Amino acid sequence: MDDASDRLNRPSLDAYWMPFTANRQFKSAPRLLAAAKGMFYQTEDGRQIIDGCSGLWCVNAGHGREEIASAVGQQLLTLDYAPSFQMGHPLAFDFATALAKLAPAGLDRIFFTSSGSESVDTALKIALAYHRARGEGQRTRLIGREKGYHGVGFGGVSVGGLVNNRRAFLTLPGAQHLGHTLDIERNAFSKGAPRFGVERADDLERLAALHGPETIAAVIVEPVAGSAGVLPPPLGYLERLRALCTKYGILLIFDEVITGFGRLGAPFAAQVFGVTPDLITTAKGVTNGAFPMGAVFASRSVHDAMMTGPENAMELFHGYTYSGHPAGCAAGLATLDIYRREGLLTRAAELAPAWEAAVHSLRGYPNVIDIRNFGLMAAIELSPRPDAPGARGYEVLVRAFEAGALIRTTGDTIALSPPLIASPAQLEQLVGIVGSVLKDVA
Repeated sequence: MDDASDRLNRPSLDAYWMPFTANRQFKSAPRLLAAAKGMFYQTEDGRQIIDGCSGLWCVNAGHGREEIASAVGQQLLTLDYAPSFQMGHPLAFDFATALAKLAPAGLDRIFFTSSGSESVDTALKIALAYHRARGEGQRTRLIGREKGYHGVGFGGVSVGGLVNNRRAFLTLPGAQHLGHTLDIERNAFSKGAPRFGVERADDLERLAALHGPETIAAVIVEPVAGSAGVLPPPLGYLERLRALCTKYGILLIFDEVITGFGRLGAPFAAQVFGVTPDLITTAKGVTNGAFPMGAVFASRSVHDAMMTGPENAMELFHGYTYSGHPAGCAAGLATLDIYRREGLLTRAAELAPAWEAAVHSLRGYPNVIDIRNFGLMAAIELSPRPDAPGARGYEVLVRAFEAGALIRTTGDTIALSPPLIASPAQLEQLVGIVGSVLKDVA
């Protein structure tokens, strides 16, 4: 075996400290992906693995898109890097304009980041700066939601509602949380938005009464919570939350890092639900996962409130080395071209009925206590093993990979979000593998 193939097939696993991974467990039996094309990964030993989660909720247009690779390669040879502080390059303005055309009406001011975590922290800082610019600097409280995931920056961890992401770290003072919306007792096996739970938006009234609405800067929620296990909002919930934020002068932020760029059947979840926030955070699908990139969409009113004072004064003391990176913008523009040409931003709406029927066919399988779906997202909730929460879910993940499917699990919840290019037959293939594994896992 030559050196190259030896390195490919038998790498040293010691140096790489893997994120969100049980490192010792993984390295004792690694699952290594060597290539990808279309709907499939390929392992180092040549097995085909159907991608059941779009990589990590990001490869919406499928793997190995030559248009994106070509655009990035050409851009690196033309202009590999340009600073975005007091300088600019044409592609950043072109990409921002293209994104603004997709956005809900009025959210047409774009701030570039390098990830979803950066997008969230950027949006939170914009919210605080906005209120200060308007003379309401006392608005410093940031409201998240239980079971929410908003990345791993200190701001995102503070408003996030997943305990394992929070317990080891300091969080921002003043961060509070709405109650979550998961209600298996009343909403088990809902198809689309669950019927019960709109009243849970009124938790914002409780926090406003407790702290004073004039102290709250922003509320941030995922329209459909992803990392906690695909939690669609109850009917009317987002509308109620929007109304309360408007009532109290609180900015509403939608974290669309997962739901953005076609996951629910429109460019953004805000358009699907007919609820317009003041800020939207995005990443992942903005470049089809091919380049680290994120974008915050701000309303014109939020942006314009910051455009005050002397014209030579910086309006927002914030940014990143790689904000608007030339290669990232090239990847993003090529990605948007694919989405537009292939109709992928609305394809989830076409696939949703078949997807819903497929995933709900697993009702009645061993240990399945709930199934949830919206757009081209779904979750299968499993009952935990006594005294071993998460063990059943992890076994399903491993066995599914062995059987030819890449899935995600959060504890004992299976999360699925296949690429938007999937055919109905491929969706059936994916669900079929999951179903066969469920039958075998005690």
